[in-house]
Amino acid sequence: MSLLDEILDYNKVFIDEKMYEAYATTKFPDKKLVILTCMDTRLVELLHKAMNMKNGDVKVVKNAGAILTHPFGSIMRSLLIAVYELKADEVYVIGHHDCGMSAIESGQVLEKMQERGITKETLDIIQNSGIDLDEWLTGFDSVEESVEHSVNMIRNHPLMADEVPVHGLVIDPRTGKLDLVVNGYETQPAK
Repeated sequence: MSLLDEILDYNKVFIDEKMYEAYATTKFPDKKLVILTCMDTRLVELLHKAMNMKNGDVKVVKNAGAILTHPFGSIMRSLLIAVYELKADEVYVIGHHDCGMSAIESGQVLEKMQERGITKETLDIIQNSGIDLDEWLTGFDSVEESVEHSVNMIRNHPLMADEVPVHGLVIDPRTGKLDLVVNGYETQPAK
């Protein structure tokens, strides 16, 4: 049986037994916040438990490393929609220790792409179109600096409301301990 079949079989039981009723909520976050965090598997439940969040409390946007790389990309759009349309009043950027993005080297990623069928020609076309794949696929050295960078991009974004605090934290993926990097209540926007 494939993983997809297992998921669909379980989903049928989930629906038939009305297990979804335990998760009923609205699309608006009860605690009025949105989190940008990493897609790391260790954070799926740990982050919410470590912050005393339950289903319905928070909007969550995830990507590799909790890194905001483009001021007008889909991550920033999601954060702005959470604030302006979904009633989030605060933004939290939460990176984590032992992040896979801290060990990413673009050369290794590009090699793995080629091993899985992406041609050198395709990579050259992308590079020649003005996209620096080395920069795009590079991780970070310091999770604290990476979180601070993302906080600054959000806080200083021309479309982000001045009154929205943007906090930065780092979580330990083993224990759930949160370390404060940026207290958004104390930081004035630099617009």
